[in-house]
Amino acid sequence: MWEYIIKRVVTEGEYIVERGATVRAAAQHFSVSKSTVHKDVTERLEEIDKDLYEEVKKVLSKNLSERHIRGGMATKSKYAMIKSHGGAEKAGEVHSDVE
Repeated sequence: MWEYIIKRVVTEGEYIVERGATVRAAAQHFSVSKSTVHKDVTERLEEIDKDLYEEVKKVLSKNLSERHIRGGMATKSKYAMIKSHGGAEKAGEVHSDVE
């Protein structure tokens, strides 16, 4: 495996463990795709650093189990914002007067 890939994989793994980050957050932070981060930390990391792999696996498992909660909170926040700012137009709905 190329040295730069090994460094990237370990750095991504450490980032996820230190921050409890999601694959999406890590991908955004490192400017790579979610697919790349996922492959790095679920396949490549196991070959490189087994202990770090186990730690990342725990964080990703926790994130997966909490995913539905974060989605619900985002929806709740969205509709609270719409209500406080006066209607659907603020949420991105476009109304047309042309029939």
